[in-house]
Amino acid sequence: MNAPLESPTLASDAAVGDVSRLFALQRAAFERERFPDLATRRDRLRRLLRIVLDDEDAVIAAIDADFGGRSSHETRLAELFVVASDARRALNDLKRWMKPRRVATPLHLLPGRAEIRRQPQGVVGIVSPWNYPLQLALVPAIGALAAGNRVLLKPSELTPRLSALLAQRVSQHFRPDEFAVVEGDAAVGQAFVALPWDHLFFTGSTAVGRHVARAAAENLTPVTLELGGKSPALFDEDADFALTTPRLASGKLLNAGQTCIAPDYALVPTVRVNEFVAAVTAAVRKLYPTLAANPDYTSIINGRHYARLLALVDDARAKGATIVSLNPVEETLAVGPGRLAPALVVGVDDSMAIMREEIFGPLLPVEAYGTLGEAIAKVNARPRPLAFYYFGRNRARRERVLRETIAGGVTVNDTLWHFVHEELPFGGVGASGMGSYHGERSFVTFSHEKPVFHQPRFAAAKLLYPPYGATFEKVLALLRKLNA
Repeated sequence: MNAPLESPTLASDAAVGDVSRLFALQRAAFERERFPDLATRRDRLRRLLRIVLDDEDAVIAAIDADFGGRSSHETRLAELFVVASDARRALNDLKRWMKPRRVATPLHLLPGRAEIRRQPQGVVGIVSPWNYPLQLALVPAIGALAAGNRVLLKPSELTPRLSALLAQRVSQHFRPDEFAVVEGDAAVGQAFVALPWDHLFFTGSTAVGRHVARAAAENLTPVTLELGGKSPALFDEDADFALTTPRLASGKLLNAGQTCIAPDYALVPTVRVNEFVAAVTAAVRKLYPTLAANPDYTSIINGRHYARLLALVDDARAKGATIVSLNPVEETLAVGPGRLAPALVVGVDDSMAIMREEIFGPLLPVEAYGTLGEAIAKVNARPRPLAFYYFGRNRARRERVLRETIAGGVTVNDTLWHFVHEELPFGGVGASGMGSYHGERSFVTFSHEKPVFHQPRFAAAKLLYPPYGATFEKVLALLRKLNA
């Protein structure tokens, strides 16, 4: 006899209660151990690393099932490899990251000395999205654990199999007062972000990020928001299309475009638009010679997002855009959740929804421009993007673009790679987010950098004590002279 199904309301209520219980458990544990030593932190990082090393096949299968078809190669590269690389980097560099940092002391404060000590913040909440459900859950957790915090993770309900696998594996490797996972729907997410975390880390859409920021503000919780937006790919007049369009297409179609830093629209000189369309078409044909049964091409996550993407195309077509299907052998793809053929949307303008909303799919608007100044103005007229891609060979023009545009991060003559470089902080600006992480920056994000000044037994500071008089004036005059 089958057990009766639990109602969504009861399930949500139970999960909300679980969040509060685990939060209290971790807060009490942190109070008992406010500064875990190097050995403890390394042990936690090794246990997290074991999850991705031991469960590769299970992770691949879970994400594939959640997407209804996710390239195993993309999961191995963009999820498993990235997490393992970040964990190993933290293990190698953690001792250096933990050391107090001496700070130069100005002449007028000598013989005192100063330092910065990085200490754990406490209990960290992480809310991760569905598009890279392993990487975007565990990479922030690596930084938080390395910094000595306790961590509670709320993964996306849109990838339930991977979320369940994470919950199971984390519970096998960690005590709940160290690191735990809470599954649940939007109601659980709302309760999660409303707790008085010592730090809240959210990856997701700009719209939801606003709600998260408001909830965090009630508790004055410091937040890191990794959002998204419309990341432009600007092709200058001298761009080598044979070299650069395969790089554009590979970055755009990774995970079928369901990537927060995927190129969201292309800015192309008016006189080269037809050449650009032909070059991208050839590049996609080489990368994905077929689509329907191609294990390298990923499906759209669910029916709602599939319908949303079709609506963007219909709206653009109705308002005058030309749709160029990038379906190399003109296969008939199943209608509904599943694979969606890539397409260029040529002749776009700001009246179209596809130019106002983040696409998150295999559609690439192509916007023509006349001069480089016009292209820069188009970028700057829109909310600041998470990523920016410049393609061109002229150094002076490239430097102008880098000076005059603002974005979370930039890759020149390629896409995505600034995200992969572990020495570069990753994060947004303005509507695309606040705060950054990766590598040492993750450790800093989840630490309080406490300034400490050490005053020696014999110090001149007493010459500035009241009652103020001639001595005070002479010392102050000397300090002003020293600082002139």
